[in-house]
Amino acid sequence: MAQRTALITGITGQDGGYLAQLLHARGYRVIGVSRRTTANARDSLPAGVADIELVSADLLDQASLCSIVDQVQPDEVYNLAAQTFVPASWKQPLLTAEVTALGLARLLEAVRLLCPAARVFQASSSEMFGLATNSPQDEETPFHPRSPYGTSKLYAHWLATNYRESYGLFVASGIMFNHESPRRGAEFVTRKITRAVARIAHGLESTLVLGNLEARRDWGYAPDFTVAMHAMLQTQEPHDLVIATGASHSVREFCETAFSIAGLDWRRHVTVDPALFRPAEVESLVGDASKAAKLLGWRPTLTFEELVHEMVQADLQSLSATLGIRSGQVARLLPAQP
Repeated sequence: MAQRTALITGITGQDGGYLAQLLHARGYRVIGVSRRTTANARDSLPAGVADIELVSADLLDQASLCSIVDQVQPDEVYNLAAQTFVPASWKQPLLTAEVTALGLARLLEAVRLLCPAARVFQASSSEMFGLATNSPQDEETPFHPRSPYGTSKLYAHWLATNYRESYGLFVASGIMFNHESPRRGAEFVTRKITRAVARIAHGLESTLVLGNLEARRDWGYAPDFTVAMHAMLQTQEPHDLVIATGASHSVREFCETAFSIAGLDWRRHVTVDPALFRPAEVESLVGDASKAAKLLGWRPTLTFEELVHEMVQADLQSLSATLGIRSGQVARLLPAQP
Protein backbone atom coordinates (compact mmCIF):
# COMPACT_ATOMS: atom_id res chain seq x y z
CA MET A 1 0.00 0.00 0.00
CA ALA A 2 1.34 3.40 -1.01
CA GLN A 3 2.27 5.80 1.73
CA ARG A 4 -0.54 8.25 2.44
CA THR A 5 0.06 11.96 2.80
CA ALA A 6 -1.64 14.11 5.42
CA LEU A 7 -1.69 17.91 5.37
CA ILE A 8 -2.31 19.54 8.77
CA THR A 9 -3.10 23.20 9.33
CA GLY A 10 -2.40 24.39 12.87
CA ILE A 11 0.31 21.78 13.30
CA THR A 12 2.16 23.84 15.93
CA GLY A 13 -0.86 23.84 18.26
CA GLN A 14 -1.82 21.29 20.90
CA ASP A 15 -3.95 19.12 18.59
CA GLY A 16 -1.65 19.50 15.61
CA GLY A 17 1.32 18.11 17.51
CA TYR A 18 -0.56 15.10 18.86
CA LEU A 19 -2.13 14.38 15.46
CA ALA A 20 1.26 14.63 13.77
CA GLN A 21 2.67 12.06 16.18
CA LEU A 22 -0.28 9.74 15.62
CA LEU A 23 -0.11 9.89 11.84
CA HIS A 24 3.68 9.66 11.79
CA ALA A 25 3.48 6.49 13.89
CA ARG A 26 0.98 5.06 11.41
CA GLY A 27 3.30 5.56 8.47
CA TYR A 28 1.97 8.74 6.96
CA ARG A 29 3.99 11.39 5.24
CA VAL A 30 2.99 14.34 7.43
CA ILE A 31 3.15 17.89 6.13
CA GLY A 32 2.37 20.76 8.44
CA VAL A 33 1.15 24.17 7.36
CA SER A 34 2.65 27.03 9.30
CA ARG A 35 2.71 30.77 8.78
CA ARG A 36 6.40 30.52 9.50
CA THR A 37 8.84 27.72 8.71
CA THR A 38 11.64 29.01 10.89
CA ALA A 39 13.31 27.12 13.70
CA ASN A 40 10.76 28.65 16.06
CA ALA A 41 7.94 26.84 14.27
CA ARG A 42 9.80 23.54 14.37
CA ASP A 43 10.56 24.05 18.05
CA SER A 44 6.79 24.04 18.64
CA LEU A 45 6.54 20.45 17.37
CA PRO A 46 6.74 17.56 19.85
CA ALA A 47 9.85 15.43 20.16
CA GLY A 48 10.08 12.39 17.93
CA VAL A 49 8.63 13.95 14.78
CA ALA A 50 11.72 15.69 13.48
CA ASP A 51 11.15 14.46 9.93
CA ILE A 52 7.75 16.09 9.60
CA GLU A 53 7.78 18.56 6.74
CA LEU A 54 6.78 22.17 7.32
CA VAL A 55 5.46 24.32 4.51
CA SER A 56 4.65 28.00 4.53
CA ALA A 57 1.03 28.99 3.90
CA ASP A 58 -1.68 31.04 5.57
CA LEU A 59 -5.43 30.59 5.91
CA LEU A 60 -5.71 34.31 5.11
CA ASP A 61 -3.99 33.84 1.76
CA GLN A 62 -5.84 31.88 -0.95
CA ALA A 63 -2.87 31.71 -3.32
CA SER A 64 -0.56 30.11 -0.75
CA LEU A 65 -3.16 27.45 0.10
CA CYS A 66 -3.76 26.63 -3.54
CA SER A 67 -0.04 26.34 -4.15
CA ILE A 68 0.49 23.91 -1.26
CA VAL A 69 -2.55 21.73 -2.00
CA ASP A 70 -1.57 21.51 -5.68
CA GLN A 71 2.03 20.69 -4.83
CA VAL A 72 1.37 18.16 -2.06
CA GLN A 73 -1.78 16.44 -3.42
CA PRO A 74 -2.71 15.18 0.06
CA ASP A 75 -4.85 12.13 0.73
CA GLU A 76 -6.14 13.69 3.95
CA VAL A 77 -6.42 17.29 5.09
CA TYR A 78 -6.93 18.22 8.75
CA ASN A 79 -7.98 21.81 9.37
CA LEU A 80 -7.00 22.51 12.98
CA ALA A 81 -5.93 26.13 12.50
CA ALA A 82 -8.12 28.80 14.05
CA GLN A 83 -8.15 31.71 16.46
CA THR A 84 -9.11 29.28 19.22
CA PHE A 85 -9.16 31.39 22.39
CA VAL A 86 -12.77 32.38 23.05
CA PRO A 87 -12.07 35.53 25.16
CA ALA A 88 -9.75 36.84 22.44
CA SER A 89 -12.55 36.52 19.90
CA TRP A 90 -14.39 39.36 21.66
CA LYS A 91 -11.35 41.61 21.27
CA GLN A 92 -10.55 40.47 17.72
CA PRO A 93 -13.87 39.45 16.14
CA LEU A 94 -12.86 40.29 12.58
CA LEU A 95 -9.58 38.38 12.75
CA THR A 96 -11.41 35.45 14.34
CA ALA A 97 -13.88 35.41 11.45
CA GLU A 98 -11.16 35.75 8.81
CA VAL A 99 -9.12 32.84 10.16
CA THR A 100 -11.70 30.53 11.71
CA ALA A 101 -14.57 30.98 9.25
CA LEU A 102 -13.21 32.26 5.94
CA GLY A 103 -9.96 30.36 6.41
CA LEU A 104 -11.84 27.11 5.87
CA ALA A 105 -13.58 28.58 2.83
CA ARG A 106 -10.21 29.26 1.25
CA LEU A 107 -8.92 25.79 2.13
CA LEU A 108 -12.00 24.01 0.78
CA GLU A 109 -11.78 26.00 -2.44
CA ALA A 110 -8.16 24.89 -2.84
CA VAL A 111 -9.16 21.27 -2.29
CA ARG A 112 -12.18 21.49 -4.61
CA LEU A 113 -10.18 22.99 -7.44
CA LEU A 114 -6.88 21.15 -7.13
CA CYS A 115 -7.29 17.92 -5.13
CA PRO A 116 -11.00 16.99 -4.94
CA ALA A 117 -10.33 13.37 -3.95
CA ALA A 118 -8.72 14.45 -0.65
CA ARG A 119 -10.64 13.71 2.55
CA VAL A 120 -11.03 16.76 4.79
CA PHE A 121 -11.49 16.94 8.55
CA GLN A 122 -12.89 20.16 9.98
CA ALA A 123 -12.43 20.84 13.70
CA SER A 124 -15.81 22.17 14.74
CA SER A 125 -16.51 23.19 18.33
CA SER A 126 -18.95 22.63 21.17
CA GLU A 127 -19.02 26.43 21.47
CA MET A 128 -21.41 26.33 18.51
CA PHE A 129 -24.06 25.01 20.92
CA GLY A 130 -23.59 27.95 23.29
CA LEU A 131 -26.98 28.49 24.90
CA ALA A 132 -27.92 24.84 24.46
CA THR A 133 -31.57 23.81 24.59
CA ASN A 134 -30.88 20.30 25.83
CA SER A 135 -28.23 18.43 27.77
CA PRO A 136 -26.19 16.51 26.87
CA GLN A 137 -25.67 17.94 23.40
CA ASP A 138 -25.60 15.61 20.41
CA GLU A 139 -25.60 15.93 16.62
CA GLU A 140 -29.27 16.98 16.60
CA THR A 141 -28.98 19.75 19.22
CA PRO A 142 -29.75 23.20 17.74
CA PHE A 143 -26.84 25.62 17.58
CA HIS A 144 -26.85 28.93 19.49
CA PRO A 145 -23.28 30.29 19.69
CA ARG A 146 -22.52 32.93 22.32
CA SER A 147 -19.21 34.38 21.10
CA PRO A 148 -17.54 35.54 17.88
CA TYR A 149 -15.47 32.35 18.10
CA GLY A 150 -18.53 30.10 18.31
CA THR A 151 -20.23 32.02 15.50
CA SER A 152 -17.15 31.71 13.28
CA LYS A 153 -16.94 27.99 13.96
CA LEU A 154 -20.60 27.62 13.05
CA TYR A 155 -20.05 29.37 9.71
CA ALA A 156 -17.19 26.97 8.97
CA HIS A 157 -19.26 23.98 10.12
CA TRP A 158 -22.13 24.77 7.76
CA LEU A 159 -19.73 25.60 4.95
CA ALA A 160 -18.16 22.16 5.33
CA THR A 161 -21.65 20.65 5.04
CA ASN A 162 -22.34 22.79 1.97
CA TYR A 163 -19.18 21.68 0.17
CA ARG A 164 -19.97 18.06 0.97
CA GLU A 165 -23.53 18.31 -0.35
CA SER A 166 -22.83 20.62 -3.30
CA TYR A 167 -19.54 19.28 -4.64
CA GLY A 168 -19.40 15.74 -3.29
CA LEU A 169 -16.24 16.38 -1.29
CA PHE A 170 -15.48 14.06 1.60
CA VAL A 171 -15.68 16.58 4.43
CA ALA A 172 -16.25 15.38 8.01
CA SER A 173 -16.68 17.73 10.96
CA GLY A 174 -15.81 16.69 14.47
CA ILE A 175 -17.83 18.73 16.98
CA MET A 176 -15.06 18.76 19.52
CA PHE A 177 -15.80 19.45 23.16
CA ASN A 178 -13.03 20.85 25.38
CA HIS A 179 -9.90 18.73 25.32
CA GLU A 180 -6.78 19.41 27.31
CA SER A 181 -3.25 18.17 27.92
CA PRO A 182 0.11 19.37 29.25
CA ARG A 183 0.55 21.04 25.84
CA ARG A 184 -2.52 23.24 26.24
CA GLY A 185 -1.85 26.93 25.69
CA ALA A 186 -1.13 28.90 28.86
CA GLU A 187 -4.01 31.30 28.16
CA PHE A 188 -6.67 28.58 28.55
CA VAL A 189 -8.26 28.27 31.98
CA THR A 190 -7.21 24.65 32.58
CA ARG A 191 -3.54 25.32 31.90
CA LYS A 192 -3.76 28.64 33.72
CA ILE A 193 -4.85 26.66 36.78
CA THR A 194 -2.25 23.89 36.56
CA ARG A 195 0.60 26.32 35.92
CA ALA A 196 -0.50 28.38 38.92
CA VAL A 197 -0.63 25.25 41.08
CA ALA A 198 2.99 24.53 40.20
CA ARG A 199 4.13 28.09 40.94
CA ILE A 200 2.20 28.24 44.22
CA ALA A 201 3.51 24.83 45.28
CA HIS A 202 7.06 26.14 44.74
CA GLY A 203 6.36 29.36 46.61
CA LEU A 204 6.67 31.60 43.55
CA GLU A 205 3.10 32.89 43.71
CA SER A 206 0.26 32.89 46.19
CA THR A 207 -2.85 33.87 44.23
CA LEU A 208 -4.67 32.78 41.09
CA VAL A 209 -7.28 35.13 39.61
CA LEU A 210 -10.10 33.54 37.61
CA GLY A 211 -13.47 34.45 36.15
CA ASN A 212 -16.65 32.36 36.33
CA LEU A 213 -16.00 29.37 38.60
CA GLU A 214 -19.44 27.89 37.96
CA ALA A 215 -19.03 27.43 34.20
CA ARG A 216 -19.23 23.71 33.42
CA ARG A 217 -17.41 21.95 30.61
CA ASP A 218 -16.85 18.47 29.24
CA TRP A 219 -13.06 18.15 29.47
CA GLY A 220 -11.37 15.32 27.58
CA TYR A 221 -7.80 14.30 26.76
CA ALA A 222 -6.38 15.83 23.58
CA PRO A 223 -4.57 12.70 22.27
CA ASP A 224 -7.87 10.80 22.46
CA PHE A 225 -9.50 13.46 20.29
CA THR A 226 -6.86 13.18 17.57
CA VAL A 227 -7.59 9.45 17.39
CA ALA A 228 -11.20 10.37 16.63
CA MET A 229 -10.10 12.89 13.98
CA HIS A 230 -8.18 10.24 12.10
CA ALA A 231 -10.92 7.65 12.47
CA MET A 232 -13.48 10.05 10.99
CA LEU A 233 -11.57 10.13 7.71
CA GLN A 234 -11.43 6.33 7.48
CA THR A 235 -15.18 5.73 7.25
CA GLN A 236 -16.96 4.89 4.00
CA GLU A 237 -19.07 8.06 4.12
CA PRO A 238 -18.34 11.38 5.87
CA HIS A 239 -20.19 12.15 9.10
CA ASP A 240 -20.43 15.05 11.53
CA LEU A 241 -19.86 13.65 15.01
CA VAL A 242 -19.80 14.92 18.57
CA ILE A 243 -16.51 14.01 20.27
CA ALA A 244 -16.82 14.30 24.06
CA THR A 245 -16.49 12.38 27.32
CA GLY A 246 -20.07 12.80 28.51
CA ALA A 247 -18.94 14.09 31.93
CA SER A 248 -19.41 17.68 33.07
CA HIS A 249 -17.26 19.48 35.64
CA SER A 250 -17.10 23.09 36.79
CA VAL A 251 -14.08 25.36 36.82
CA ARG A 252 -14.43 25.21 40.61
CA GLU A 253 -14.09 21.40 40.52
CA PHE A 254 -11.05 21.69 38.25
CA CYS A 255 -9.45 24.06 40.78
CA GLU A 256 -10.25 21.83 43.72
CA THR A 257 -8.84 18.75 41.99
CA ALA A 258 -5.70 20.46 40.67
CA PHE A 259 -4.76 22.15 43.95
CA SER A 260 -5.43 19.00 45.99
CA ILE A 261 -2.98 17.05 43.82
CA ALA A 262 -0.22 19.33 45.14
CA GLY A 263 -1.60 19.17 48.68
CA LEU A 264 -3.06 22.68 48.55
CA ASP A 265 -6.44 24.12 49.48
CA TRP A 266 -7.65 26.02 46.42
CA ARG A 267 -9.86 28.29 48.55
CA ARG A 268 -6.77 29.90 50.08
CA HIS A 269 -5.36 30.90 46.70
CA VAL A 270 -8.15 31.50 44.14
CA THR A 271 -9.92 34.83 43.79
CA VAL A 272 -12.67 35.81 41.32
CA ASP A 273 -12.50 38.90 39.12
CA PRO A 274 -15.84 39.74 37.42
CA ALA A 275 -13.87 41.51 34.69
CA LEU A 276 -12.82 38.07 33.46
CA PHE A 277 -16.41 36.94 32.85
CA ARG A 278 -17.44 36.68 29.20
CA PRO A 279 -19.87 39.26 27.78
CA ALA A 280 -22.25 36.35 27.08
CA GLU A 281 -21.54 33.33 29.26
CA VAL A 282 -21.84 29.72 28.16
CA GLU A 283 -22.81 28.18 31.48
CA SER A 284 -22.73 24.47 30.72
CA LEU A 285 -21.65 22.17 27.91
CA VAL A 286 -21.54 18.37 27.97
CA GLY A 287 -21.53 16.09 24.95
CA ASP A 288 -23.15 12.82 23.96
CA ALA A 289 -20.61 10.92 21.82
CA SER A 290 -22.67 7.74 21.47
CA LYS A 291 -22.81 8.10 17.68
CA ALA A 292 -19.01 8.29 17.51
CA ALA A 293 -18.80 5.23 19.74
CA LYS A 294 -21.12 3.34 17.39
CA LEU A 295 -19.58 4.41 14.08
CA LEU A 296 -15.91 4.64 15.07
CA GLY A 297 -15.64 2.50 18.19
CA TRP A 298 -14.22 5.63 19.83
CA ARG A 299 -14.18 6.15 23.60
CA PRO A 300 -12.11 8.39 25.90
CA THR A 301 -9.24 6.75 27.76
CA LEU A 302 -8.63 9.14 30.68
CA THR A 303 -10.97 10.18 33.46
CA PHE A 304 -11.28 13.81 34.50
CA GLU A 305 -9.14 13.17 37.58
CA GLU A 306 -6.44 11.41 35.54
CA LEU A 307 -6.36 14.27 33.05
CA VAL A 308 -5.94 16.91 35.76
CA HIS A 309 -3.26 14.80 37.48
CA GLU A 310 -1.25 14.51 34.26
CA MET A 311 -1.41 18.26 33.65
CA VAL A 312 -0.45 19.22 37.20
CA GLN A 313 2.36 16.69 37.26
CA ALA A 314 3.75 17.97 33.96
CA ASP A 315 3.73 21.60 35.12
CA LEU A 316 5.30 20.72 38.47
CA GLN A 317 8.06 18.79 36.75
CA SER A 318 8.64 21.47 34.11
CA LEU A 319 8.94 24.22 36.69
CA SER A 320 11.13 22.05 38.90
CA ALA A 321 13.50 21.44 35.99
CA THR A 322 13.68 25.19 35.41
CA LEU A 323 14.45 25.75 39.09
CA GLY A 324 16.96 22.88 39.21
CA ILE A 325 14.95 20.79 41.68
CA ARG A 326 15.58 17.04 41.67
CA SER A 327 12.78 14.72 40.51
CA GLY A 328 12.53 13.04 43.90
CA GLN A 329 11.53 16.33 45.47
CA VAL A 330 8.83 16.77 42.81
CA ALA A 331 7.48 13.27 43.47
CA ARG A 332 6.92 14.15 47.14
CA LEU A 333 4.51 16.87 46.03
CA LEU A 334 2.34 14.36 44.18
CA PRO A 335 0.08 11.58 45.49
CA ALA A 336 -0.28 8.37 43.53
CA GLN A 337 -2.02 8.80 40.19
CA PRO A 338 -5.76 8.12 40.47
